[in-house]
Amino acid sequence: MFGITDRRHFMKHVAGASAVAVPGLNFLTNIHASAAELKKKNKSLIILWMGGGPATIDLWDMKPDSPNGGEFKPVATKASGVSINPLLKKVGDNFKSLAAIRSLSTTEGDHNRGTFLMNTGRVPNPLSEFPHIGSVLSYQYAQDVEAMKNMDLPSFISVGGGRVGPGFLGMKYASFGIQNPGQTPENVAPPKEVEARMERRKVMFDTLEGGFKTNATGDAAQAHKDVYGKALQLVTSNRGDVFKFNSGKDTADLARYGNTGFGRGCLLARKLTEAGVACVEVTLGGWDMHNQIKTAMDRQLPTLDNGMGSLVEDLTASGKIKDTVIVWMGDFGRTPRINQNAGRDHFPRAWSVVVGGGNLIGGQAHGSTNTDGTEVKDGMTKIGDLYATLYSGLGLDPATQIRDNLGRPTAIAGDKATPIKAITG
Repeated sequence: MFGITDRRHFMKHVAGASAVAVPGLNFLTNIHASAAELKKKNKSLIILWMGGGPATIDLWDMKPDSPNGGEFKPVATKASGVSINPLLKKVGDNFKSLAAIRSLSTTEGDHNRGTFLMNTGRVPNPLSEFPHIGSVLSYQYAQDVEAMKNMDLPSFISVGGGRVGPGFLGMKYASFGIQNPGQTPENVAPPKEVEARMERRKVMFDTLEGGFKTNATGDAAQAHKDVYGKALQLVTSNRGDVFKFNSGKDTADLARYGNTGFGRGCLLARKLTEAGVACVEVTLGGWDMHNQIKTAMDRQLPTLDNGMGSLVEDLTASGKIKDTVIVWMGDFGRTPRINQNAGRDHFPRAWSVVVGGGNLIGGQAHGSTNTDGTEVKDGMTKIGDLYATLYSGLGLDPATQIRDNLGRPTAIAGDKATPIKAITG
């Protein structure tokens, strides 16, 4: 698991990263999807990661007539026939751009395993660590060599997260971690008096690395060059200001998004995808609500509503929603039964996620659970189906294959994965 939080940390991991990256890079096949087409359309993915496992029965699939339905009563959204938690008013007002999948059934009820499953589409496997979906997209973008020559920002950025790494793809495709959204990442912006010196160092770096590649093992030298070059490119980029909130518009936007870590992360995600970043992950933790869930939800949901609701609102208003897929998800759902501590426990068997944007059809709820929320009633959705839907929304064929570190071919969405037709069209 890798999370690169700044340039110094990024450089520190280079030696080990090169050794890890080489086997995966040797075995990967060319991706059959058109990377050039993906980049040309500037399709991006924003992951709103709810760390801890949100109680989706209290959010998107409420059961007011069930004895364990909880204290909240659902209210209608702007999407006909879709009702959600009343504290998510801003999200509800923009639900025509979103679709609730109320019939997800997964297999992992442990936080670490659930986190890995939901971020990769695969169960943990000690023999072959599958990459984060953001790393897969970063790899996809890298196939368009000409477009990447002008891309001086990391293609996968994680805001407050980064618990799942690039797996067999290697460190070149790891997320670039941001801990303080709205500020330039630490050690990225050099002092003005050394900017010219940094440019000279970049030229020297390219010269030295070229000689090293000639006299060393090709793949190892290339991996070494790629990881160092990625960091140096960001340092010398003239687009570092995209990370900062310093305009009057940014100040006004923050008032809507909520001046919280999550709100700032959502605003940054909008700006980064507008700048061409392939994937941005924004984390909101605090969902492990085993105790007093009503009190915890009252505290948590305004933060979620301001950030998520404003993000969807702005992307829809600008038309950028057509090029940006959003997925709201967490480790797993929580039990329909409220426990003795007035909370809910881990429950992966029947729960919900929310998707929207890109080529996806919003304004709906797909699938359903039974009266008390304990089982999927119709529209059964497995993790592979969710991933196939996300990739389809991005204009990628879910059957596109890559090879793992053992040389085995596999589809990026998993074998026998089927996009949800009602959402993908």
